[in-house]
Amino acid sequence: MSAALTVVVVACLAGVACSGGTGEDTLERVRAAGVLRVALTQANPPWNFLDRDGRPAGYDVDVARAVAGRLKAARVEFVGSDYASFIGGVRADRFDIVISGQTITARRGEQVGFSRPYAVNGVSVFVRRGETAIRGVDDLAGKRIAVSEGTVEAEFARANIPGADLRIYRNATLGLTDLSWGRADAALVSRFLGLHLAAAKGLAIRPAGPILRTDALGMSFRKESTAFKREVDRAVGDMISDGTLSSISRRWFDGLDMAAELRALAPDLGGPR
Repeated sequence: MSAALTVVVVACLAGVACSGGTGEDTLERVRAAGVLRVALTQANPPWNFLDRDGRPAGYDVDVARAVAGRLKAARVEFVGSDYASFIGGVRADRFDIVISGQTITARRGEQVGFSRPYAVNGVSVFVRRGETAIRGVDDLAGKRIAVSEGTVEAEFARANIPGADLRIYRNATLGLTDLSWGRADAALVSRFLGLHLAAAKGLAIRPAGPILRTDALGMSFRKESTAFKREVDRAVGDMISDGTLSSISRRWFDGLDMAAELRALAPDLGGPR
């Protein structure tokens, strides 16, 4: 784990830069209404997506329902959004929480609060099947690169890939689909997502090279909602300890134990807080 990631994760666990302030707390509203409003992209399987009947499904959806139950909310209201709109939506009170594979960063933590990590995500370079000239990120200079707006992948490409011709998409599913059609040379996306779409939708794409970076993912909400953060952190910690998170992740990530991945990320993530 990088030093920068370690600092952000530890700060988030301590409530520094990822929560703060005073004022009306989201926890009061959620419990009074009996509803937890959860934002997600609905287009990043297996994290979250709409199933054949148009209903939200995926890892984030199952996690959201488990968290809602532990917060004593009777139901979950899922709100479709995107990475470019998540922070603004939280601050404008369009939803209570974002549970959508959002990377914890110091910059985001200046505007919204973050929970303790609930998932770990590996970011990879994806190319069309049959592509041999691109073996990893070092071969992307001057290439057409598909990224989702508002993501750490887009920020990374802008800062680190010389002459990158960025193709901006609302979500990674659209970007990977265009990659498979030859409208981009490569994409920077979640390895889980890319492999899932390649198999589920028959996209002619594959990962190129090793995992580029590993990110801790958190749930975001209003910074001043310290009581809400405390209870969300408690819920995630209990789900790590009692096997709930492991059960959910094994369903959506081909047997992967996300609780074990979180413990490997930071050994002190193993229980309630």
